[in-house]
Amino acid sequence: MKLIYRIKLLFFCTTLFFNVQAQSSEGSNYISKVWVSDLGNGSYKNPVLNADYSDPDACRVGEDFYLVASSFDGIPGLPILHSKDLVNWTIIGHALKRQPPFEHFEKTQHGNGVWAPAIRYHDNEFYIYYPDPDFGIYVTKSKTATGPWSEPVLVEGGKGLIDPCPLWDDDGKVYLGYAYAGSRAGIKSIVAVKQLNAEGTKTLDEGKLVYDGHELDPTIEGPKLYKRNGYYYIFAPAGGVATGWQLVLRSKSIYGPYERKVVMDQGSTQINGPHQGAWVDTPSGEHWFLHFQDKEAYGRVVHLQPMKWINDWPVIGIDKDGDGKGEPVLTYKKPAMTKTFPIVTPMESDEFNGNALGRQWQWQANPKATWSFMNVANGSLRLYSDKVSDEAKNYWDVPNILLQKFPAEEFMMTTKYTFTPNEKLENERAGFVVMGQSYAYLALKSTKEGMQLIYVTCKDAAKGKAETETVIMKLKDKTIYTRVTVRKGAKCQFSYSTDGRKFESIKEDFQAEAGRWIGAKAGIFCTRATQINDSGYADFDWFRVEPVR
Repeated sequence: MKLIYRIKLLFFCTTLFFNVQAQSSEGSNYISKVWVSDLGNGSYKNPVLNADYSDPDACRVGEDFYLVASSFDGIPGLPILHSKDLVNWTIIGHALKRQPPFEHFEKTQHGNGVWAPAIRYHDNEFYIYYPDPDFGIYVTKSKTATGPWSEPVLVEGGKGLIDPCPLWDDDGKVYLGYAYAGSRAGIKSIVAVKQLNAEGTKTLDEGKLVYDGHELDPTIEGPKLYKRNGYYYIFAPAGGVATGWQLVLRSKSIYGPYERKVVMDQGSTQINGPHQGAWVDTPSGEHWFLHFQDKEAYGRVVHLQPMKWINDWPVIGIDKDGDGKGEPVLTYKKPAMTKTFPIVTPMESDEFNGNALGRQWQWQANPKATWSFMNVANGSLRLYSDKVSDEAKNYWDVPNILLQKFPAEEFMMTTKYTFTPNEKLENERAGFVVMGQSYAYLALKSTKEGMQLIYVTCKDAAKGKAETETVIMKLKDKTIYTRVTVRKGAKCQFSYSTDGRKFESIKEDFQAEAGRWIGAKAGIFCTRATQINDSGYADFDWFRVEPVR
């Protein structure tokens, strides 16, 4: 009996080990060291996603919640997050492995690409509609949220069409709500509705104007369509990204006329511009609203608000005076679920020990196959240098930079890597960067005299300004540890070490800045200035996100 017990115990432990390893490789049990929304006592604190998941939309399928966000020119694009309780989220994949038109997005396209998407589940299939303001509205589908996702289909081409959201009506008709980007269309602050074919892949008419926000709700955009108790609802943000409010329109007809009500604004809180998001219900019948808050260099972080219905109007947040307009909460009781779920967060650190990159990483454009390989033999990520385009004014224009979002107001990121430049080349670089409309990086650089550690800043990079480079020291060793410590206000201090224990700081702080419609990001790169038939490379051993020490 003892032998049988030991065999069973060994089998159980082995199975558990491989299950844990599989979960770890997918990030499904990752817990951030710098921000956790779940307070562990039945309550949560906002934001539930303290990172730049802008323009969030969500849906529920059974007991599971799925969230998508805009990704602009970041690849892979259209991140998909999963939660069991609306507080604890993980990244489970991306709907776009490459962004069409493929050749167009081989170059950086800051601020372009995927704007506010919508995710819905209909007839046993997931649909994601997303706009590209320069090309039109696309849809991609999948039987499962983890994919594979279909190649995007252009539902309607045209400049300035943005923020689509579908609605399958009771009579079988399919509608698409959308808005316009003034920068492309020459008009804005209106919401329109088109009819779609039964497959949801093509528009059938020219569209009808259903609301003009110029008088009361300037910059109305991001419409989300719902139907409840015989009313058609349009949830839409208005008043501007950082300063606006959450508007709800309702009508007995999809085409209106619509009644108007502001259902949430900043009120007496510090949560500015609380809007643009998704209404979801829970299996127990509760109602909740996910929305973003613009925090400049930190991006648009995601908050969760309680919601209730009074006289067929939604009230979002806490309504202190009973007028039907709420204001956002910072802490609140978690949604009621059938059971308690483990604390998890989106991945941040990456040991590069698996067969694939962590899902937190994105390139600045559609990647080439030669940019990176998982070096399974030594548990590292190998970046091969790619030539900086002759047209590039600075690294704002460089596509092969691998980045992830800022994960909190204060944190520390450290990476260890070994740089092996090509002996036939000069000015190959491998380093660690904080990227935004201005950027800074620490890098190893190959020269005729040997390896140098350099510190580079570029103020107003988005305007094409030149870099300022400072040589820190000459190095014989090819291995370096580089670090950035980010404190409140997105103030960054770079430091470096040759042994991983004693770090020397760069004296000046770097002020991180937002990108174009996104927050600042941090990450790694390997570049060269000359094209020959081979390249050098950098092996990144790990990338760790930790609290400030």
